[in-house]
Amino acid sequence: MNPLTLSRLGRRLLAGAAALALSAGAMAQAYPTKPVKVIVAFTAGGTTDILARATAQKLTEKLGQPFVIDNKPGAGGNIGTEMVVRAAPDGYTLIVNSVGPMTVNQTLYKNLPYDPLKDLVPVVQIADVPNVLVVHPSVPAKDLAQFIAYAKANPGKLSYGSTGVGTSSHLSSFMLSQRSGVETVHVPYKGANALTDLLAGRLQFMFATAPTVIQHIRAGKLRALAVSGDQPSRSLPGVPTVAEKGFPGFSASSWFGFFAPKGTPASVIQLINKTVNDALPSLEEQLVREGAEPAGGTPERFGAFAQREHEKWKAIVRDSGATAE
Repeated sequence: MNPLTLSRLGRRLLAGAAALALSAGAMAQAYPTKPVKVIVAFTAGGTTDILARATAQKLTEKLGQPFVIDNKPGAGGNIGTEMVVRAAPDGYTLIVNSVGPMTVNQTLYKNLPYDPLKDLVPVVQIADVPNVLVVHPSVPAKDLAQFIAYAKANPGKLSYGSTGVGTSSHLSSFMLSQRSGVETVHVPYKGANALTDLLAGRLQFMFATAPTVIQHIRAGKLRALAVSGDQPSRSLPGVPTVAEKGFPGFSASSWFGFFAPKGTPASVIQLINKTVNDALPSLEEQLVREGAEPAGGTPERFGAFAQREHEKWKAIVRDSGATAE
């Protein structure tokens, strides 16, 4: 092959490589070019669903394609989570997930066929959400100290609901009972039915995520005694933390954020991260009103935080003896 032919071939190869690079860049810039499915591994109306819909609406507005919520509840969030683990890592299937499926279920379920912290990649944290210790008005306690005294005077007579064995609502109550030395009865439910029975007085207390109970607190249907976060909640002014009322180090908040299948392009991860971070200030008033504290931050920060949460909850699940299988 003569030098002229080699020169032409080289130019063609370079041109082809440049075209491929431009095409890949255009694809990355164009994302999304079709609707994006956002899995929620719980029923509609819960905290995960509320936060997912609020942020999906902002993504739809800013990126020009629908971000469509698809509720896939079941098995403590495992069904929806595994769907995303098995999905194509192309950016068109995401999940808004929470503390339970991401950091508790590896210990709670003995034969989980995937590792959510390895098989999903963090995108962006949406919010921190405190659990709130709420009691039915029939319980004669105005604060945490009175509640514990009442529970000690009535061992085994107070029942608390949860959204399932090993969920944050269950483990928060277990932690309080363990540290205060009170004897209470756990009644696990599926989904939001525990709150229905608490409002009806068939249960006496519950640790619930703030967005699910804040309107009932404001209406006087439930009484808030304490929040489980590290700091008091802006959504519930005047309600102290469990930690500051005699239980230092008590922290059992919920949190929520976007994850994607492992292998999803970094450009997609960064675009979703930036768009949600940019949108959170406009969502702040709504989130605080509904009981959540906007979070945001980098994927790396979110991933490191989730790993720390896994280590914390692993010890609590083992101490509680909870198992889902």
